[in-house]
Amino acid sequence: MPSPTCVSFCPLQVSQGNVPGVESASLAMDTEEGVEVVWNEVLFSDKKVFKAQEEKIKEMFENLMQVEHPNIVKFHKYWLDMKESQARVIFITEYMSSGSLKQFLKKTKKNHKTMNVKAWKRWCTQILSALSYLHSCDPPIIHGNLTCDTIFIQHNGLIKIGSVWHRLFVNVFPDASVHGKARQHRDEQRNLHFFAPEYGSDEDDYAIDIFSFGICALEMAVLEIQANGDIAVSKEAIITAGQSLEDPPMREFTQSCLRHEAKLRPTAHDLLFHRVLFEVHSLKLLAAHCLINNQYLLPENCVEEKTKSFDPNAVMAEIKHEDRQGVQLKYSHVSPLELDKFLEDVKNGIYPLMNFASSRLHPVPRALSLSQEQVETVKTPTPEPQETETRKVVQMHCNLESNEEGTKTHVSDMVLQTFS
Repeated sequence: MPSPTCVSFCPLQVSQGNVPGVESASLAMDTEEGVEVVWNEVLFSDKKVFKAQEEKIKEMFENLMQVEHPNIVKFHKYWLDMKESQARVIFITEYMSSGSLKQFLKKTKKNHKTMNVKAWKRWCTQILSALSYLHSCDPPIIHGNLTCDTIFIQHNGLIKIGSVWHRLFVNVFPDASVHGKARQHRDEQRNLHFFAPEYGSDEDDYAIDIFSFGICALEMAVLEIQANGDIAVSKEAIITAGQSLEDPPMREFTQSCLRHEAKLRPTAHDLLFHRVLFEVHSLKLLAAHCLINNQYLLPENCVEEKTKSFDPNAVMAEIKHEDRQGVQLKYSHVSPLELDKFLEDVKNGIYPLMNFASSRLHPVPRALSLSQEQVETVKTPTPEPQETETRKVVQMHCNLESNEEGTKTHVSDMVLQTFS
């Protein structure tokens, strides 16, 4: 367990999304990594109740540290602080310095009536990328508190979902022993329209996150759903906002997420293939993802070193036309700085490739999504150690041959590998 001495506490209060039981969230500095983080505290007034829940709390926090996605706020570390009269849990999360999506939309509304469609699509894709990751875990992880207040946007357009641990906190922390419910109740009233009709019932599942996403997508498009002075946004206001969308596919996209019956709502993975968001990615983006995913096979600064060796006037590709002159693409047309920035944006998660990814299961400890009773009886198996692959493919050849009749084709591959 990391020592709390590596994090220096600052008294500045910050808002990083409503989390049940969190008494305070303050800005802090991780002196090991040299970055700003959020210092969160959960106070227990009844020490006996805390001791009874201690093992579940530890298990939950250990599992949260395994959730890893570029569009999800990172959970760094935690520790327990026991005192004579009370106990507290301190956990450190990633700090979103640019603020929430709600704040950004409020600022944007001062100068614009609607959101730029291109930005809206990019935001939706990033949010759905994170939800698809959570829902494809085995078992699925339900967010349960997705609002424009728990979605954060960085200066470079990167979207991150916060408060992923909301539902886990609700299940693990006993209501009678945790402080800070008055503010939580007010926040829930203000964001009540984000919650699906079946929310809180025994039958709710990942479809409640799709409903919440639909409201977020609608608010992103119109910048704000008017509450008309009421505490909560009415159904009529949501319908009016949806009808105000001029683009029929966008209107159908949001309406499909807000269907009353949960089973009729699409999945996050399905929404990524909706005609509003789906696009055939450029070869440049596909190549960037391939490079990022396999960078452990390449030497450090390989892109920089490779670009230095190229002749700026050399032709790297040519598009030929029968009826007109072809187009030549030279290395001088590519700026190394722009290429580095693009690769960094891809690495950070601004341009996810979920449209092309098949829905696959991400193994996550079962305690993340099970009820308290189930957690007591289910133990997470220790994974078998796997040998690291150290071989590298340095050369490949492929031959394609047809038989004499031309009815069959034979493919032969030759792979040359090196062993380290």
